Amino acid sequence: MERYFSPQLSSLHDLCRQVVERHVLPHAAQVDAQCLWPEHSMRALAEAGLLGLQAPPDVGGHGQGLLALTAMTELIARACPSSALCFGMHCVGTAVIAAKATEHHRERYLRPIAAGRHVTTLALAESGTGAHFYIPSTSLTEQDDAFLVDGEKQFVTNGRHADSYVLSVAPGAYAGEVGDFSCLVVDGDSPGLEWQQPWAGFGMRGNSSLGVKIRHVRVPKRNLLGAQGDQLWYVFEVIAPFFLMAMAGAYLGIAQAALEATGLHLRTRRYAHSGESLADIDALQLRYAAMWVAVEKTRGLVREAAVRGDAGHPEALPFILAAKADAGDTAVQVSNDAMTLCGGIAYRENSRVAQMLRDARASHVMSPTTDLLKLWLGRALLGAPLL
Repeated sequence: MERYFSPQLSSLHDLCRQVVERHVLPHAAQVDAQCLWPEHSMRALAEAGLLGLQAPPDVGGHGQGLLALTAMTELIARACPSSALCFGMHCVGTAVIAAKATEHHRERYLRPIAAGRHVTTLALAESGTGAHFYIPSTSLTEQDDAFLVDGEKQFVTNGRHADSYVLSVAPGAYAGEVGDFSCLVVDGDSPGLEWQQPWAGFGMRGNSSLGVKIRHVRVPKRNLLGAQGDQLWYVFEVIAPFFLMAMAGAYLGIAQAALEATGLHLRTRRYAHSGESLADIDALQLRYAAMWVAVEKTRGLVREAAVRGDAGHPEALPFILAAKADAGDTAVQVSNDAMTLCGGIAYRENSRVAQMLRDARASHVMSPTTDLLKLWLGRALLGAPLL
């Protein structure tokens, strides 16, 4: 049991570990090789009751926060990073819906999510704004008791497979400052959602990251989350903490898996001419020790960020910004070192270590990018405006 974990979280973590071992890990290679959306993983997590991780207890959920989210995505990513990303984005969407849910949101979305019958996700990114996902151009117009939504989103994780999408739209006349935008829940079967062709990524190949054209999609006004342009949805208050910590956990899981794969290789590989184990070589011991230190330092930062965020600590934001950036750096560094230390056996096409390196590399380009996070971090630490 980790010292940060409550008894409830420890129990949920053990349950997740069983799901990963029995259902996620056996299909991980196939997910990567064939760019398959990990339906088996999401189904198993649903049957275990884990889709309701962020749903409130009074609708049947577990009511967990950032610490649980990072712990679960780390555990899943050790086996299948694509599954971790799909699960994590579902949890982020759940948290955003729950942040200011009306009775309608609770009954139509949160209760089914808690029961394992509903998958949600975020749809924020747009090609025109790149990493600046907090400046949407997707628009809405009012029509009686509904909104008509028009625009286009990119890189929607769980695209076409989710039951609902938390969509960002421009605040229009309600704009106050950069980062104020409106969110609403769009049902996956809404007419006017035109899903684009599958996108085969370099890494994270199973997350079904699709583009979608939104053509006069009619959404009931009651699906709006908060008020139009509501300050609640200011990017650093609600969406970013859950998204960044979900991703930090996933990349930490990749780093841990790369460390474990390297340790196994060093302990079991021997030279035929001398019988000497790679684990007995001084230079490799030094390299492996440095990998372990990097992973543990990142884990400490991620856990501290999650605990501060859950507690509403006034200085949580710098830790949260740093967590995803540092986890990405560590995942790339450690998986790259694993490729070096594991040698030719790791360099073959689609080896387990090669997959780790490809998946880790996504951390630097997935919005908000590592450079953007470090820029925000510097501004936060210096008391400058983030945007």
